[in-house]
Amino acid sequence: MLPTVKTEPGPAGRVAGFDWISLCTDYGSADGFVAACHGVIVRVAPHARVLDVSHAIGPGDVRHGSVVLADTLPWLPPAVHVAVVDPGVGTARRGLALVSGDAVLVGPDNGLLVPAAQALGGVRAAYELVEARYRLPAVSATFHGRDVFAPAAAHLACGVPPDALGPAVDPASLVTQPAPVCQVGSDQIRVEVLTVDHFGNVALAAGASELAAIGLRAGVSVTLRWPAGEQPVRFGTTFADVAEGELVVLVDSAGHLAVARRAGSAARRTGLRPGTVVELIYNR
Repeated sequence: MLPTVKTEPGPAGRVAGFDWISLCTDYGSADGFVAACHGVIVRVAPHARVLDVSHAIGPGDVRHGSVVLADTLPWLPPAVHVAVVDPGVGTARRGLALVSGDAVLVGPDNGLLVPAAQALGGVRAAYELVEARYRLPAVSATFHGRDVFAPAAAHLACGVPPDALGPAVDPASLVTQPAPVCQVGSDQIRVEVLTVDHFGNVALAAGASELAAIGLRAGVSVTLRWPAGEQPVRFGTTFADVAEGELVVLVDSAGHLAVARRAGSAARRTGLRPGTVVELIYNR
């Protein structure tokens, strides 16, 4: 039987806690993993609405998940955000609840949560998920999303304070991902590919400050150099700044420098993948 929690109504007769829980995983849609997490949440916190961020994160790709979370969570309502990209599930890695802004982030201590917490204003407090009352009675070694993270989030939504979930954790001890390559010279940027989206747009680990450092502006030409080739590319503001099928470099909606292709996939055209390092050379 699932554990339950008693809550007190707020001043307007509403349950204290959160109305929203978001869920982001690498579980995909072919199996019942996502539905199981939804089910646990609903049974503990029937008032909460669940918003699915993505379940198409690459299997075990913590970097991809962390970028999606950091780019997306600032646009969501106050919520408990559950994120599960967890290749270390069942090991000694910690489960966490991070308090940040008007949200609590729940997931593994593997670097997945920290960039999103920083995007929300930084980690104000952190707690390890060890209190048995706020997890399922039997915890699988391979499905902490269902048995640990989903119930913890549901109880938070019901008004359980984060510090009831377990002992405080020093935010300085949180696991972080290695910083992506981003080297700025006088007229070039050497930078790592962060993600490739559904459209084949290639997001890079650089943004407005790096562009300003080399004086890059819309309308100029840059040389894009990658392991398999190089070519001159226009720096624009939108896809329509180039002819159909051509590549363009621009700043995307998340503030990342990106390589795109009008009416096509830049990733397919270039072979670029997350982790690849490219160079952008300003053709002055």
